[in-house]
Amino acid sequence: MKNNYLKSLAVILGFGMALGNISCTDNCETTRTYRTTVPFVLSVQEIREGIVAQAPQELNNLGKIYVKDNYIFINELKKGLHIIDNSNPQKPENIAFLKVPGVIDMAVKDHILYADSYMDMVTFDISDPKNIKQTGRVKDVFLNGLADGITWQYQPQSQQVTDSDVKIITEKIRTNCGFSIVNPNPIYYDYAFQNMSGSRGPTSPSASGTGQGGSMARFTIYNDYLYTVSMNDLVLFNIKSLTQPVQESKINLGWGIETIFPYKDKLFIGSNTGMYIFDNKNPAKPELMSMFAHARACDPVVVANDIAYVTLRSGGPCGVAPNRLDVVDVSSLAFPRLVKSYEMQNPAGLAIDSPNLFICEGQYGLKSFDASSVSDIKLQQHIDKINAFDMIPLGNKHLLMVGKDGLYQYDTSNPKDLKLLSLIPVKKAF
Repeated sequence: MKNNYLKSLAVILGFGMALGNISCTDNCETTRTYRTTVPFVLSVQEIREGIVAQAPQELNNLGKIYVKDNYIFINELKKGLHIIDNSNPQKPENIAFLKVPGVIDMAVKDHILYADSYMDMVTFDISDPKNIKQTGRVKDVFLNGLADGITWQYQPQSQQVTDSDVKIITEKIRTNCGFSIVNPNPIYYDYAFQNMSGSRGPTSPSASGTGQGGSMARFTIYNDYLYTVSMNDLVLFNIKSLTQPVQESKINLGWGIETIFPYKDKLFIGSNTGMYIFDNKNPAKPELMSMFAHARACDPVVVANDIAYVTLRSGGPCGVAPNRLDVVDVSSLAFPRLVKSYEMQNPAGLAIDSPNLFICEGQYGLKSFDASSVSDIKLQQHIDKINAFDMIPLGNKHLLMVGKDGLYQYDTSNPKDLKLLSLIPVKKAF
């Protein structure tokens, strides 16, 4: 037995020495490409001096969308805003880019654009979309934020913002002709949309001269007030003086706040844990009426005819809740009632253009439903070879949809057979 053991040990040691010899004398070289998050720090001065109107740029890492008149504003996450002339939906024209460090959300009233720039609220005159000018700034109103699944933090004492970005890394590595001598499992980061953040239908917003945002929006305008939601708070700005908002109040909502949707004189706020309902009869002092709770999940909401449509999705920062659509009767603000839940694949933004309901399913595409009966919603069409994040119905059977692939426009005259009007694709990356 002892001799057999010694023979086995000799074989193992010999094999190890052979590997060692390969490592020393027969090295190979290869490359690998992967995504990873890279932290960085920006000074307040860099951020505030970084706003620049520029020539149009290719679409790349898209976030929120907003529409005002014939113009579409698309967020290039934390980089700036693409301005699209949509006078002809079959041939939209990319006409300008507004560089805004840290931008995630936007809203427009008359000719004034409101956008966040990390910790600040900034206003712009967009009378000439090819020559946008900054007109005002409210400093230090946001302490943190979430975009692309990554949080950022503002430190007022050091006057710095700590953030991270997704980078595509290509590097050479040495291997032992098949035996890697570096970590073969780099941290991969899927930067599919996580914002957060369906759409403003024909019933909202009610204020004259405002535009429309998608269901992922954190900004909305009602009369003379701009409402924004951060990760924790509902922040109100008085915009009677359009170019210089005044922060009037802040309502703490806990944590995980994601989206805001105006309906009549109500505000519906989506969060990781439920839907908050505010009575907004007094726009200066919204009053919390109730909360419709659900399991932890990302939660955009749209409302029409006193019915709220809420999508819940899992993954990343969204938790592990079921992927579904909740249909909620909100005719009684104090007692919202679940009508029915429908199983989905991984739903994100949505839009209601009664009786038609449209839902983005992320990597699983775009779905059209007949919602004539909310207790028996029926699938009409599934376009499955696109990436769909959020939508805005523009009336006249016209739907805007943004996804990881680009900006899509559809004719929805036949909700069982949506017709693609145009596509502005994103710049292809790894």
